[in-house]
This record gives sequence, C-alpha cells and structure tokens, in this order.
Amino acid sequence: MNYTKIFTFLALSLILAVLGCSKEQKVEAPKQIQVEKSLVPAMVEMKGADFVINLNDLKVVMTEDAASKAIVETPSLKGKVRITNVSKDILDVKSISVDYLDGLGNPIPFKSGEKNANASMFIKAFKPGETDEGSLDVTIPENAVKENGLGKIEVNLTYVPSPLKQDKLSTAEKVG
Repeated sequence: MNYTKIFTFLALSLILAVLGCSKEQKVEAPKQIQVEKSLVPAMVEMKGADFVINLNDLKVVMTEDAASKAIVETPSLKGKVRITNVSKDILDVKSISVDYLDGLGNPIPFKSGEKNANASMFIKAFKPGETDEGSLDVTIPENAVKENGLGKIEVNLTYVPSPLKQDKLSTAEKVG
C-alpha cells in the first residue's frame, strides 16, 4: 500500500516535471551591440615646443542598434597617451582636449543631442625630461566615424609653466 502511494507520487512528479520543462523559452538577441574600430596608424607622435605626445591603441567604440546598424549613443575615442616634458621648466599639465577635422581640415562639429566630452583631465606637474602615461577617453562626433569622415585629430594640451613668475610693485607715493 505504501509502495502504491510512493509510485503514484513519483509518477505525478515526473509528469509535472516533463510538462514544466516542455515550455519553449525564447532567448532574445541583444538589441544593441558594441562595435570597436581601431584607428590607423596604431601610434601617433606629436612634437611641440615643450612636449612630445604619443597616442597609441586608439579605437572608436560605438553602440549600434543590432538590426539597423544605426549608432544609438555618441561614440567614444579611447586610447593611451604618453606625455614627455622636453622643456627646461616644470610644466603643470591640466587637461588634454581633442578636435576632429575632416579631409579638408574643417572642424567636424557634434550634432544636436550628441554628448560632447572632448577633454580628459590630466593633472600633473612634469619636471624637465619627465614622462607620464594615462588614458584617453573622449567622445567623437558621429559624423567623424562615418566612412571618410575623419581626416585628422588635433590634440590640445592645456598647461601652466611653473614656477609662476612673480613681480613686486610698490607705490611711489608715501602712504600713511
């Protein structure tokens, strides 16, 4: 009698398990995909009067709609930056900003609604001959990543020469 109840219970459990597992579960494909495109050349060196800047591992990162391939967020330009002070002074770097130019040298503007974060903070005082590395993570206009849109990247380094010069002034008049 006990075996009959146990057998019935096991049979009902097995039936319920089979019915519960037989439902088809659909897995949706991702609606957005992240696409990375490496820029060519892989490394760029720029020389100025006070600094040498190396950019490498530059890539554009975009989020696209999986079906239409339309860009759904402002693309980003990511990479590594190495800055070397080639002057004889201590230079206090504040930020690095990036401008994008087309093949004719005209600026590529951000469209209305695009996120414009084209500067990276890089706060550091550089002694003569000193080198430091950091990362570059800025936005890039959608029109720059379209075919033949980007002709040139300009990197702007904001810095303050240090130590700051002081001047002492005194009045010629007697005060008192």
